[in-house]
Amino acid sequence: MGFMLRNDVGIDLGTASVLVYVKGKGIVLQEPSVVAIDQYTNRFLAVGEEARKMLGRTPGNIVAIRPLKEGVISDYNVTERMLKYFIEKSLGRMLLKPRLMVCVPSGCTEVEKRAVIEAANEAGAVKTLLIEEPIAAAIGAGLDITAPTGNMVVDIGGGTTDVAVISLGGIVVSRSIKVAGDNCDAAITKFVRKKHDMMIGERTAEKLKATIGCAYPLEEEEFLEIKGRNLVSGLPMNVVISSNDMLEALKEPVAAILEAVHYTLERTPPELAADISNQGIIMTGGGALLRGLPEIIAERTGIQVRVAENPIECVAVGTGKSLDWMEILEKSNAQNNQTGRFKR
Repeated sequence: MGFMLRNDVGIDLGTASVLVYVKGKGIVLQEPSVVAIDQYTNRFLAVGEEARKMLGRTPGNIVAIRPLKEGVISDYNVTERMLKYFIEKSLGRMLLKPRLMVCVPSGCTEVEKRAVIEAANEAGAVKTLLIEEPIAAAIGAGLDITAPTGNMVVDIGGGTTDVAVISLGGIVVSRSIKVAGDNCDAAITKFVRKKHDMMIGERTAEKLKATIGCAYPLEEEEFLEIKGRNLVSGLPMNVVISSNDMLEALKEPVAAILEAVHYTLERTPPELAADISNQGIIMTGGGALLRGLPEIIAERTGIQVRVAENPIECVAVGTGKSLDWMEILEKSNAQNNQTGRFKR
């Protein structure tokens, strides 16, 4: 690949996966946020999909890790190296360093935001700006966030669920909880262990969730046979899991998401609540694909719920589209920083 001049890049830095959007090209990369490292040499052996295949299958000297947990950086050095790898894979060789727009959960602290900016800059960015996930998700879902009407977005990722009411380009009220896709996987693993005395891996739990997982009773019960290790004998075993089992297993994480939606609606100004009642709630993120979740939210709130087209890509697309406003955001950030200095 030949040299190219500076590019603006939007990154959905998710707990489960990283999506990279290059201005003018769209989404050019979608890989799991997993890195395989040789502990003896501290060398990267695999990143992304190749590393994900190694989860739970590595020898003693190799560790496959997720450097992001609950929507924020848990291993700074690995995140930085992973970002650098994904940026280089997406852009190839460049004459100038790229400018990045990275999305973060709405409940992110200033320290967590600073860690993301520093990791992105160390990974090769000349400038890094942040955008909150619900805003990016709304833009990616095709909502007009600048209008003086209320839009409610429920973005369920791997590590966090962000619920926000957006109007006039900003978040009016929001709730960010650290319950999302990963917690659903953990709940399934716990359920199988408790009911069948069987230990299953992360990938098996994810397969169960994607295949027969549900948050609302299905019209026809579905079944899936899985393999794991018997906790009593220590030997391999097979069991058949039903969609009704999944309903029971996912009860707690689903209840937490419903509570976050209810909390946000309770604190929404009456005029915006009326808008949401008319326009409905939009769901984005991989968690929106859990069958029955839109139905149970609609039943509990009395508001129509729809899943965005390509919900997994919404945040990345919204982050990419916001690259058009980078100059405005840079000026806004500079003014805010200046005001902050005068206040002190």
